[in-house]
Order: sequence, then C-alpha cells, then structure tokens
Amino acid sequence: MLFIVATPIGNLDDITLRALEVLKSVDLIAAEDTRHSGNLLRHFEIRKPLLSYHEHNEAMRSEELAERLAAGENVALITDAGMPGLSDPGARLIRKCIERGLPYTVIPGVSAILTALVGSGLGMESFCFRGFLPVKSGQRERELRAAAESDRTSVFFESPYRILKTLATCAEIMPERQLCVARELTKKFEEFRRGTAVDLLAHYTAHPAKGEITLVIAPADA
Repeated sequence: MLFIVATPIGNLDDITLRALEVLKSVDLIAAEDTRHSGNLLRHFEIRKPLLSYHEHNEAMRSEELAERLAAGENVALITDAGMPGLSDPGARLIRKCIERGLPYTVIPGVSAILTALVGSGLGMESFCFRGFLPVKSGQRERELRAAAESDRTSVFFESPYRILKTLATCAEIMPERQLCVARELTKKFEEFRRGTAVDLLAHYTAHPAKGEITLVIAPADA
C-alpha cells in the first residue's frame, strides 16, 4: 500500500494521530528532502528507512517505488510540508499506482491553501488554487489578470523575494481589490494581513516579508 501522508506546514503538533501511526508502521518513507523530514521523524521518535523523492528524480523513483509496492512493501510518501502532489512531488507516483492497479490511500492533514483561505475572510464559497506564481513577469501578469477577472477567490503560493513585484502588478491591475498576504502559517509569527495591493505594497516595502507566503485575492464581484 502507498500511503500519501500530509505533514505539518509549520507547527509540528498539527500532524494527525493517523499520520503518526502510518509513519511508524510502513517499511519505507519516501521524502522530498530527507534531511528536513528527518527532523520531523526524530521529533516523534520514528526510525524508518528514508528514500529521497523530489522533482529531479521523480520519474526514476516512481518506477522504483512502484516495483517495491508491487513486491508487497508499504511505503509512505511525504513532502517538506503539506500534501504530496499539490505543488510538490507525488502526482507522478500516484498516476503510476493507478496505471498498475496498485493500492494507495490518502492520509489528510493541514493545508496552507485552506488555512490561508479561511483566515483571509475573502470569500470561501468558491475558490481556485493556482499554485506558485510564475517567476517570469509576463507569465505572472497573465495569471494575475486571470485572477482579477475571476468570479472565484484565487489562492497562490508566492516567494517572499517576489511578493513586492507581485503586489506592484496587482496594484496596477486591480488597485481596489481586497487581498490577503497569509504568512508563516501555524508558526510563531503567523500573519494574515488584508488590504488593497497598494496598502500591502506600502507595508511590505517598509517591512520586508519573511517566510512562506500564500496570497489570497478576492473575486471580481466582491
């Protein structure tokens, strides 16, 4: 059985009891960053073989893990934070299991997407998760224009090193729209800062953002 296990996005206490039971019981844990995941496993006194599974070896590892699953091993798949497959490695292995008829199950847990959406207060009835904003300015602008025209709340992941450029683009495209910068979710310095792109740009220009960022944009009809 392949166990697709969600891990904490910050606060280690957010891991579920079921996730801990699975991680303690499997034969092997495939991890995006074995060093990072090693810290999580040591915290909960879990000692299991670790195998790296990241974007650069995903194709090779998926075949290898499929063979091990077919041979009867139980494997847990984890990423650095959150749910495997959502802007993280994992989708290829899941498809491989489907193609070969190998059993798998999902162990749910904390999500930066839902945590940011609920904490933003910007419309939770209908939303679209758009993943990481593109690095190239032209592609990023196209994504943001699509969000500006959407009748759904839009959720993006963004880097603290690019958030000022993103907010500047938002200020040009949708100057009156309400946004929320959700930062360092579940951690000590968690922040939900709401306002227009102009307001947020001024704030983070004076106070540079640190940590992981989830950007929430209100829908066009808000």
